[in-house]
Amino acid sequence: MRAIISGGGTGGHIFPAVAIANAIKAKYADAEILFIGAKGRMEMEKVPQAGYKIEGLWISGLQRRFTWKNFLFPLKVICSTLKARRIIKRFKPDIVIGVGGFASGPTLEAAARLKVPTLIQEQNSYPGITNKMLASKVDKICVAYDNMTRWFNASKIEFTGNPIRQMISSLTNKREDAIKHFSLDPNKRTVLVVGGSLGARTINESITTGLNYFVENDIQLIWQTGKGYFEKAKEQSATINSKNINVFEFIYEMDLAYSVADIIISRAGAIAISELCIVGKPTILIPSPNVAEDHQTKNAMALVDKDAAILVKDVDSRNTLLAQLDMLIKDEDKQRRMSENILSLGIKDADERILKIVEGLVK
Repeated sequence: MRAIISGGGTGGHIFPAVAIANAIKAKYADAEILFIGAKGRMEMEKVPQAGYKIEGLWISGLQRRFTWKNFLFPLKVICSTLKARRIIKRFKPDIVIGVGGFASGPTLEAAARLKVPTLIQEQNSYPGITNKMLASKVDKICVAYDNMTRWFNASKIEFTGNPIRQMISSLTNKREDAIKHFSLDPNKRTVLVVGGSLGARTINESITTGLNYFVENDIQLIWQTGKGYFEKAKEQSATINSKNINVFEFIYEMDLAYSVADIIISRAGAIAISELCIVGKPTILIPSPNVAEDHQTKNAMALVDKDAAILVKDVDSRNTLLAQLDMLIKDEDKQRRMSENILSLGIKDADERILKIVEGLVK
């Protein structure tokens, strides 16, 4: 088995890509896997950390505002497609898989032209522009939400769910380790706040203004800020001087954080939601407004409509997030009901489902 996996830009693209690679390696120990990413993006660091080789393309997205950089976009697409073509001809893959993000467009375009079997994995309930453009050219489209025939040919769609990080697929017996790791009091309630791999400014500012709430109500906070807000969050929490406030730039042990949390506050990225459906904790979602077609709100509504999460709009977060949290903390029946509903939506074997489709295409 020789596979190329392309895409990235955020953890939401990288985590499922690595999960698919791991599923291939678990079954085919001698498999050769090569990643193709965008130079300067997160995947160029994270993929090697996961143990895989990666090559970078000179590619980026179109800026929404007018800028001279947009004039380079056609040139970048041409150069990246030609480089992807050279990589594919050299590597000779049995399958090329796209997970979304800048690099997947040129890579899958080149693979389709070279008649290599192709598959794209769409994480969101509203497809990204790259996957919509590739849909007519690829062989199979793996999705995680219903009603995707609005954008994709029904004959190509395979419902697989989103692959998640292996460490999160089972949280059994991890609470005790989590309490030690985060130096928590096992008798206090714990809230986990995570704004995605890059952080979330609005969520961070909402938590900063409400730090006294956690102290006054004796609630423990595990707070992932992202790199850009970490120093400010540390300064603010130092003024509170409370053991209840635990600030992290990035949490690598997310399985431990999830296992010890009583309530989770999160962005509504597709992979975050897929993980939350496995974790099964009461959740408040704050969709990012800075994404194409507002797809995080659409992701969140898929849960809200089933009473599996609470939605707080980003624009309202600074004024209403703490009130919604307080309401949820005081309503244990709602917590129980939301946990049951979100758990019912979880898919643990998405990576194995995708592997079966890969095997079918390769054969």
